[in-house]
Amino acid sequence: MQYAKLGSTGLDVSRICLGCMSYGVPERGGHPWTLNEEQARPFIKHAVEAGVNFFDTANVYSDGTSEEIVGRALRDFADRDEIVLATKVHGRMRPGPNGAGLSRKAILTEIDHSLRRLGTDYVDLYQIHRWDPATPIEETLEALHDVVKAGKARHIGASSMYAWQFSKALYIAERRGWTRFATMQNHYNLLYREEEREMLPLCADQGVGVIPWSPLARGRLTRPWDASSARAETDEFARRLYADGDRLIVEQVAKVAEGRGVPPAQVALAWMLTNPVVTAPIIGATKTQHIDDAIAALAIELTDEEKAALEQHYTPHSIAGFA
Repeated sequence: MQYAKLGSTGLDVSRICLGCMSYGVPERGGHPWTLNEEQARPFIKHAVEAGVNFFDTANVYSDGTSEEIVGRALRDFADRDEIVLATKVHGRMRPGPNGAGLSRKAILTEIDHSLRRLGTDYVDLYQIHRWDPATPIEETLEALHDVVKAGKARHIGASSMYAWQFSKALYIAERRGWTRFATMQNHYNLLYREEEREMLPLCADQGVGVIPWSPLARGRLTRPWDASSARAETDEFARRLYADGDRLIVEQVAKVAEGRGVPPAQVALAWMLTNPVVTAPIIGATKTQHIDDAIAALAIELTDEEKAALEQHYTPHSIAGFA
């Protein structure tokens, strides 16, 4: 396993982060493809044994049951002092007023609920899951700063938003002396590279660690374009992210992978890891091979010709993944 500093912090994280959206009670949260606790635990254990120390979940994943499963598994399989545990806040957790968003009330309520479900007294990274247009960013930033000062989070991060929004948040935090965002968890992969226009250069300039979600495009980059999966058949969100024109890129990934004698997933992740601003892509795992492929990708060095071939068919996309 390789490790790197998380942005400008002194925190060391594995260059592969295990995303835990796939783990949760299937009947909770509208994701019938999630794995229950008995099914999920072996993957978390395998990741720990392989040297992964970075785990990402969210309060909204399977109505909080992802946090519960992850917390219990890490307590059994890992040393908490060696684990970098991340979760997120923003999504709706209950009906009625104040049940979602990034108000001071929501943040201070949800951090305590997340810590209870995770079975820990702090998280290493507390992230806003999206931008909240209904709450002043000053209110959100001050509440997050107080969460850090209370010892409930070591660092804070953000997720998909416009670069101007992220820049504004960084500026306000610095001006007010509040904790700055250390990370950006954004939508980035070979099929969706719009982040290269503004967000990734901003993160590079500001020393922000980038931990992309969906680095394999919801599995699209790992299989033939017309192939499907249990998740793909029920994942309505994914259907809004990619288009038929992306087929050529998927075919090129398969071609490069065939030439190297490795699975396509390794090639797609190796491409992402060549970007120096990317700290650790967040990969999902419902098979042991998913973790093994991600780790193997760390050892692949693509040639300039291979990178050019993988990138040549990209066409501009509409902004996707912010909602």
